[in-house]
Amino acid sequence: MKINKESKFGFALIMALVFSMGINVFAQTNNSYEEHSLEPNALKIMTTNGKVTITVHQEDVMEVFYEQDSMKQLPSFAVDHTPKGTEITFYDKGSYLEYATPGLKAVIQKSPFQISYEYKGNPILKEEKGFVNTDSSRVFRFKLDDNEKLLGGGERVLGMDVRGNRLPLYNRAHYGYTTESNQMYFGIPALVSTKKYIVLFDNSAAGFMDVASEEENILHFEAEGGRTSYLVMAGDTYPDLISNYTDITGKQPLPPRWAFGNYASRFGYHTEQEAREVVAKFKEEDFPLDAIIFDLYWFGKEIQGNMGTLDWDKNAFPTPENMISDFKEEGVNTILITEPFILTTSKRWDDAVAKGVLALDSTDNPIEFDFFFGHTGLVDVFLPEGKDWFWNIYEGLMGQGVEGWWGDLGEPEVHPKEAIHAIGTANEVHNAYGHEWAKLVFENHRKVYPEKRPFIMMRSGFAGSQRYGMIPWTGDVSRSWGGLKPQVQLSLSMSLLGMSYTHSDLGGFAGGGEFDAEMYTRWLQYGVFQPVYRPHAQEEIAPEPIFHDEKTKDIVRKFVKLRYRLLPYIYTIAYDNSVTGMPLMRPLFFEDETNMDLVDYKDAYLWGDDFLVAPIVSAGVKQKDVVFPKGVWFDFWTGERYEGGQKHTVAVNYETIPVFVRAGAFIPMIDDIMSTKDYSSEDLTIHFYADESVKSSKSKMYEDDGKTFDARSKGLYEMLGFSSKQTEEGLNIELARGARSYDGMPNTRSITIEVHNFDKDLKKASFNSLKLKHTDSQKKFDKMSKGILVNEETKTLTIKFEWDHQPLKIELQ
Repeated sequence: MKINKESKFGFALIMALVFSMGINVFAQTNNSYEEHSLEPNALKIMTTNGKVTITVHQEDVMEVFYEQDSMKQLPSFAVDHTPKGTEITFYDKGSYLEYATPGLKAVIQKSPFQISYEYKGNPILKEEKGFVNTDSSRVFRFKLDDNEKLLGGGERVLGMDVRGNRLPLYNRAHYGYTTESNQMYFGIPALVSTKKYIVLFDNSAAGFMDVASEEENILHFEAEGGRTSYLVMAGDTYPDLISNYTDITGKQPLPPRWAFGNYASRFGYHTEQEAREVVAKFKEEDFPLDAIIFDLYWFGKEIQGNMGTLDWDKNAFPTPENMISDFKEEGVNTILITEPFILTTSKRWDDAVAKGVLALDSTDNPIEFDFFFGHTGLVDVFLPEGKDWFWNIYEGLMGQGVEGWWGDLGEPEVHPKEAIHAIGTANEVHNAYGHEWAKLVFENHRKVYPEKRPFIMMRSGFAGSQRYGMIPWTGDVSRSWGGLKPQVQLSLSMSLLGMSYTHSDLGGFAGGGEFDAEMYTRWLQYGVFQPVYRPHAQEEIAPEPIFHDEKTKDIVRKFVKLRYRLLPYIYTIAYDNSVTGMPLMRPLFFEDETNMDLVDYKDAYLWGDDFLVAPIVSAGVKQKDVVFPKGVWFDFWTGERYEGGQKHTVAVNYETIPVFVRAGAFIPMIDDIMSTKDYSSEDLTIHFYADESVKSSKSKMYEDDGKTFDARSKGLYEMLGFSSKQTEEGLNIELARGARSYDGMPNTRSITIEVHNFDKDLKKASFNSLKLKHTDSQKKFDKMSKGILVNEETKTLTIKFEWDHQPLKIELQ
């Protein structure tokens, strides 16, 4: 979407004013090289307009920092990295300098001063005229190629490729959005290019990125103030590129296992009795449940006038600690909403003023302003005293048994530009407010509960917020088909830049009207294959499936239970994300990096390595065209085989959505449970999808106790390995286990391997070279402790045995 004529006129007027002041924003020909010095991992250059430092963070990442004596600088919010020692070469070529690693090279033209970048000999990015500082803005400009596509920028409903758009960089609520929005809750000043580089502007100030909208082939970044640095990252593949980005900005810690379960959530539960009845009804209706979220009413009967109290309303919740404890006994964790606004009518206002923890006005008094919830101030999360004051509230509630936090309105939703924070003005730090809020919760949680994984859900942040365990959602989406349509694209776009737990309010949030059972069902079916399963909405229509008709409940219940059975697989791809940065939801162009059409494709996505998911986002759909990645794929529900690398029209029914599994995949699953409190992989079913086209395959399953922070580095985990090999004689399947341990780890496992697409005549089977009996009778198979069942009708072969975790090999001939 191009910006409108009025916006273009405004932009032109601003430029005219700038030129009238004698400032040439688009050319800085008077900036020239003067001298340089070399330091470990850094090249420092003095120019006529100030100092430029190029830092090599690692082989594929460089940071460029422009400084002038008169410029105020803010700290880096995005970077969380100590430069690694890597081979660096430097050459002074007379008219230019070369500063390079074995992968990434910066070519610095001396006059006019300008930097361009190459990756393994190929040009990837070039400054147009360098950095420009004016009285009102700080500008970077780059040249783009004609045919490169650019993705990212945070939450935007503009399609995957954002080229041709002017993207505001000011986190802002968009209530009830549907199929178009260029400014939302969580902007990230970074772009991913199809030339396999990322450019990240490490600047938290209000501004914009113009992605070749105003000027052809020009990327223009502009901010009101903030840090004047950017990073260039490159990679051989998109997964490599994401890994490099998250190396620098931080990896997402693995959440507690319960975070992947089902949530009870609405706006909101008014009383303790209501909450208890809801939790009881989930059990009564046979729906698994792992968490309940309390919205605003936990601290006040009315929406307005109470925000900032952040303490239980004892009239409505007379025994909160008992309630939390009772829920915990049932495997249900308590999550509370919190906000950074302290109303003047709240119980904490006087204390906040006395302690000096609020953002100030120009007279050094707490700034006060009005918004929907009342007359308010704002906690200064950049102020050490503000952090401590806010954390004391969290710590007290955690002492009552609260397990997780929901940080709302953290853009902040209302943030007067006149507000002054400890490190800068409102507009200078606005986009980093939610980031810093998550940081204070995360870091204090780590100090007080060092062994326990935090749960921190917030709707706004900055580049790198993932390292503080932030779990973002896509805000107050319309409760409509229009609200459902952009959700895959939003999660994919955020995941490309580290925010891999981005998810939606399942069923939609905003709006009342009539309950649309089909739309609701389709959204909750899709939710099984997104990072967090959390139906949430305004209470005019119940967001919880337990309150709907029998048909809706029956369909959704099966999907919620499937979510729990898939926990070993989901937990493993979450582990991979914590180690490599690889998203849980992945775009299809990862599978074919030469197919530029796939860059824009958002009708289906990969869920981990092995699932292809195509949500249904329109009413009455009977069939859907799905693009399949290369290889062979099997319908998860029917077993139908599809050749990949092409588009297929697949039939759609109301009970399921199109889901496919890659040939050669191992999908570990458990039996039904009602809460992750009862989670165990002692009884494990491994689904293997055999196909002649896949001669060999490997997979893994990560397990730990589900709660210990950084269990992997502590050695408190196990890794199960699965592999297959097609031979002339038949099919071999091997299992192995890494020699680690953790509290609650099974000593042995009851294993069921279900081989799909097995259409051979089984003549012989062996288990570690010992003969394994096989039958086609279900009754006989049920009586076996170890054996094989052949079902020619379904083309499945089922193997069961007890596994003592010693390496084993099953040979099928």
